[in-house]
Amino acid sequence: MAVIETTVGRTILRIDSGADHAGSISRRLADALTARLLGPSDRLVQRAATEGLPVVTGAWVHAAFAEGDASALAFSEVLVEELLGADELVLVAPFYNFGIPAAMKAWIDQVVRAGRTFRLSAAGPEGLVHTRRAWIVTASGATTIGSEFDFNTTYLRCILAFIGVGDVRVIAAEGVQRGGEQAVERALAQIEAAEISIAA
Repeated sequence: MAVIETTVGRTILRIDSGADHAGSISRRLADALTARLLGPSDRLVQRAATEGLPVVTGAWVHAAFAEGDASALAFSEVLVEELLGADELVLVAPFYNFGIPAAMKAWIDQVVRAGRTFRLSAAGPEGLVHTRRAWIVTASGATTIGSEFDFNTTYLRCILAFIGVGDVRVIAAEGVQRGGEQAVERALAQIEAAEISIAA
């Protein structure tokens, strides 16, 4: 995990979940977006979900739902606190086989927890995360965003809404196999044109 901090301002949490390689389009887009989002007094918390995020185990489930050994949730607690402390969230999730990378699913499974990031009431589920805005940064080889084959942004929008994050923006280089660098340039143009400020 990397933290870039100046004086007190917003906290931006960035989760990278695709493979880290020189040709990564999603990371290139996320770098551009992060550069736009970060103000001089903002704090960036950056976590690579590909680096050792555990999957949910029996011990984890027992601790979360049956008052088992709380130490099984220690790392989950770190991730949950990062999320709860974020004013803005950047999820970097390229398309892998029509969906999200396994590393992003591992992060989601660690932070979507009853009593911590959501609760169930008589009126239904209630999100407990007060992050004001989330960005989904993605790239696809051929899949069109929002199509019947998009199990990436549709799922992420759903899970974010479930935990309480309703303002979700998508930055996407879609159809890179067809569009090549032009698809990337269109996504970069989305970033440049995006409204960055958040109303108080």
